[in-house]
Amino acid sequence: MFLPPILIEKLGCKWTIAGSMCCYIAFSLGNFHASWYTLIPTSVILGIGGAPLWSAKCTYLTIAGNSYAEKAGKNGKDIINQYFGVFFLIFQSSGIWGNLISSLVFSQASTKVEISEVACCGAHDCMTNTTNTTGSAEPSNSLIYILLGIYTASGVLAVLLIVAFLDQIKSDQAETEKEILETPSFWSTFLATFQHLKDKRQCLLIPLTIYSGLEQGFLSGDYTKAYVTCALGIHYVGYVMICFSAVNSLCSLLFGKISQFSGRKLLFALAAVTNATCIIALLLWKPHAKQLAVFFIFPALWGLSDAIWQTQTNGLYGILFEKHKEAAFANYRLWESLGFVIAFGYSTKLQIYIKLYILLSMLVLSMVMYGAVEYHEAKSSPGTPPAMKKEDVGPLNQDTHV
Repeated sequence: MFLPPILIEKLGCKWTIAGSMCCYIAFSLGNFHASWYTLIPTSVILGIGGAPLWSAKCTYLTIAGNSYAEKAGKNGKDIINQYFGVFFLIFQSSGIWGNLISSLVFSQASTKVEISEVACCGAHDCMTNTTNTTGSAEPSNSLIYILLGIYTASGVLAVLLIVAFLDQIKSDQAETEKEILETPSFWSTFLATFQHLKDKRQCLLIPLTIYSGLEQGFLSGDYTKAYVTCALGIHYVGYVMICFSAVNSLCSLLFGKISQFSGRKLLFALAAVTNATCIIALLLWKPHAKQLAVFFIFPALWGLSDAIWQTQTNGLYGILFEKHKEAAFANYRLWESLGFVIAFGYSTKLQIYIKLYILLSMLVLSMVMYGAVEYHEAKSSPGTPPAMKKEDVGPLNQDTHV
């Protein structure tokens, strides 16, 4: 929560991104000899690098989007949404390539096991370890090393590309302030994220941001186990997640483009209705191996909703908190990560139907709080069309825009 503003202030976005990505490589290396003594320290390193990476990425895209909008004479909000759409198109496609690589590697030695029981699958699961009765034989160490080698090499290549080709970018506003004012103290930068919670809009967006982590954690952890693995077998998990990632990446680009015509409120409503429909359907559905297409329909619809949550929520943070981007995106990553922690924390403690009710309740609360933010924004700029609010328009002056 506190580290991103400091690193971005001292190193800039480019080197913060490059350094944080090295933390991910360290985690991959730790898995070569998986034990408590390697996974716990590397997991801590991974957590330390995650927040600065995402905060720097969001800050970089927001600054770049506003800078391009100023030069092109376009609406900053629309350009930022497009930038986030393109980013999440590429980012979510990693789920396709990652799952495809793992499926191809592990398929070399997979031995499918007969599925014996589906009565405990779905919303009213029996809280048992389904992977013991359905799925594949444990892969050999050589295959695991091959997979980890591919992932680690991909991470190293990514860092090299960032260092070699990504331009360093800084806010013109920050540069101007540095010329006039003294450099902010360590503690003022350290506490910037905490102080950002004084903004009422940030507090209202906390439920929405937590829900983003909850819904991603449910699909990757609970749906794949209680529905896919339980009824079809673990060898189908990769293909189901490929479906989710493919729809997610394509919709990220699509919604990033059309948001300038539809507005973000309509897209948020679409995501909420789609997610709510899926949650209710999952409560009622009794999964069976013969209903193969249905297992892919749910992740496809979930991917559509998640594309909106990711692109529009990130864009919303960049638009509402333009003057405090680093602290805002640090808060975003904090609360989204909390959603992941909660989702995985109660994963083995609660039945699926209880988790679905929690998701539905959190979705309703998120939409109510988000509606309050939109109402506050409309009220604070009366007579201004929603698509052309003060924070979103092209260049006004050096104090408000990059």
